[in-house]
Amino acid sequence: MPSRTYALFRNAILAERQVTCVYEGRHRELCPHIIGTNKSGEEAVLAWQFAGESSGSLPQWRCLKLANVSGARARDGRWYEGGSHRTTQTCVSDIDLDINVDIRGLRSR
Repeated sequence: MPSRTYALFRNAILAERQVTCVYEGRHRELCPHIIGTNKSGEEAVLAWQFAGESSGSLPQWRCLKLANVSGARARDGRWYEGGSHRTTQTCVSDIDLDINVDIRGLRSR
């Protein structure tokens, strides 16, 4: 059964809502795009971090292990997307939901 955090991020993808949380001790403001599990079977999300704290420059893609996320909350706000991927994402190996395939793909039909 998916964790409560997983359900929050999954629902945020479905509704194109932003998520704020703490990850690795830093406040993050994100738009989640892909959710599922990583190669180790851990719940993971690929998200576009557009604001908050970071060890590098922002905005940028982030791969988050959901077990390490705390204080996650969904909120309304502008939906942000990163530029095109130059390489295939490796964050989520077993994809449950991908906004570009499952949400936007359905809308264009």
